[in-house]
Amino acid sequence: MIILLGTYFVIATYGLILASRLKDDFMRLMATGFLLCLVLQVIINSAVTMGLLPTKGINLPLVSNGGTSLLVYLVMCGMMLSALRREQN
Repeated sequence: MIILLGTYFVIATYGLILASRLKDDFMRLMATGFLLCLVLQVIINSAVTMGLLPTKGINLPLVSNGGTSLLVYLVMCGMMLSALRREQN
């Protein structure tokens, strides 16, 4: 569990650093919003797992079963990477 949370921390930190480099306001806000969505779901899922919050049915992003959730998170990651790649060109 610690390794998984560490991985999410690295993804969030690296994503925020890269999002802060974007010059376009819309792209920066989009990337930050996607990262915030990911981080909030990880925090809520972790709190439910530890018994700090009642169960809400929120899955762990990129890990838990659920085809639609996985598809949405992969699309969000693809959009963030596309914005970063477009900025570099």
